[in-house]
Amino acid sequence: MENLNEKQKRFKTVAGRRVQKVLDDLEVLANCANPATYEYTDGDVRKMLKAINDKVALLKMAFEASNSKANKQTFEF
Repeated sequence: MENLNEKQKRFKTVAGRRVQKVLDDLEVLANCANPATYEYTDGDVRKMLKAINDKVALLKMAFEASNSKANKQTFEF
């Protein structure tokens, strides 16, 4: 039980920091939307957002796969 509690604490610490970094980086990226400073096309924006959405989809699949392994049914006689 203690080991699980430590793992959960470590997850929350590490994941919390990493999520905050992603959120901060997205906020900085949003600054690129300023047309007074940058020039871009709709295609540029679509390509950028597709890359981000693709990574988010992979992240979701990684966590879902991890959860399905933990909840995987096993056969026993």
